Amino acid sequence: MWGVDADESHSVALDVGDLVLIYLGEPASEFIGRAELASAVHAWTPAEARAFPGDSDRGVLLAQVEEWETPVPMDLVLSRLDSSAKAKANFDVGVVQIIEHEYETVLAVAAERSA
Repeated sequence: MWGVDADESHSVALDVGDLVLIYLGEPASEFIGRAELASAVHAWTPAEARAFPGDSDRGVLLAQVEEWETPVPMDLVLSRLDSSAKAKANFDVGVVQIIEHEYETVLAVAAERSA
């Protein structure tokens, strides 16, 4: 489960089957895993609300969750992306849409670090 606040501008774009990266902002600034969405954003059912550890009253269900033993630092990912791209390390929101190349770059760095 992952909480999604009501004011998240990209939350309506989240759908079943979407692939997501799990990122911890400052001070960590690192990716810690990936998953597939098992649901669109929805209000928690009573059972989900009891199970969810956070304070959000809605969110998504995750499937195929892969937690990485070795986190991927954002600065390492950014060093491999075109510096003219809009990619950055800090975000004002919790749901950020990225392009396929950015996603694949994170996965490549994760594979290298786990080898």
